[in-house]
Amino acid sequence: MTQVALSQIGPEFQPDALDDRIIVHESAMVVELRYTGLSFHTSAQVNAFFDRVEDRISDTGEPLWFFLADVTGYRIDEPAWLASSRRGTALRQAHSMGNVRFDTGPGVAADIAAAVGTDRQDPGYFATRDAAFAALRALPVRRNRRVDHVPSFDRDSFDRRISFDPVAGIMEIDFTGVSFEHSRDVNDVYNWIESRARPLARKWYFLINYDGTRIQDSAWVQYAARGKALNEAFSLGSVRYAPGSETETDIRLRAESQGFRPNIRNTRAEALERIAEMKAEIARLT
Repeated sequence: MTQVALSQIGPEFQPDALDDRIIVHESAMVVELRYTGLSFHTSAQVNAFFDRVEDRISDTGEPLWFFLADVTGYRIDEPAWLASSRRGTALRQAHSMGNVRFDTGPGVAADIAAAVGTDRQDPGYFATRDAAFAALRALPVRRNRRVDHVPSFDRDSFDRRISFDPVAGIMEIDFTGVSFEHSRDVNDVYNWIESRARPLARKWYFLINYDGTRIQDSAWVQYAARGKALNEAFSLGSVRYAPGSETETDIRLRAESQGFRPNIRNTRAEALERIAEMKAEIARLT
C-alpha cells in the first residue's frame, strides 16, 4: 500500500474542518458524530476522520463516552469499507459506553416502524435525534466502575525484549508472540520501553519484530497514541518486520492519514537494509 499524502485526503478531512462534526456534550457524557452528507471515498479519509475523533476524546481526559451518530445522507464507498469497520470497532472498544445512530432521511421512519418485531429491527437505529438521544440517556453509565485489567506481562521478562546497539544507533524491540489485550498492557510495555530509552539521552532507529503480534481492538487506540509519543521522543525512524496480516493492515491504515511511512518488511535482514537506506537518506541531506 502506498502512503497517501495528507494533501490528497481532501480539505473536508483536515482537523479544522472535522471539528464541527465532532461535538462533545460534557454534561451528558455524549460524543456526537455528525456524518451528515459526508462521503468516505478512500480509507485515508476514514483514517483522518477517526484520528481526529480519537484526538478530541484524548483532549477531554475522559476515556468513556456515549456515541450519538447522525448518518443522514452518509455514504461509504467500497474502498473505504475495511478502514471504516476496523477504526469504528477500535473506537467503540476503547471508548464506548453505548452507541446509537439516527437518520432523518425520507422514508427512514417508515422503514424503522415496519421492522419492529422482525429480525430486521435494529435497537440502535432511530429516525430522530431526540429518540436516539433518549435511548442513550437510558443506558447505564460505566465511568464510575473500576476496571482492573489483569496485566499480561511482567517487567523482568519484557526487559529482555529490548536491546540497544549504540554503534549502529538501533533500538531493537521484540514483540514476538505478544498480544496486547487492553490499554493496561500497552501502558505497561511503553512505560518500560521509555524507562530504558530515557537515561541514554539520544534518539535511535527502531527495529521492531512483529512476528505473531496481536493488537486487540480494545488496545489499538492507546497503542497508536503511545507509539506516536515514543517515536516523537526517541526515534530517528522505525522499521517493522514480520507482522501478521491484521496487525499489518491496521499499521498501514493509520499510516495513510498520520503522515508516516509504515516501513514494513518481511524479514529482519530486509528491515536492517531499510534502516541503512534511511541513514543514507539523512546523510545526503546533511
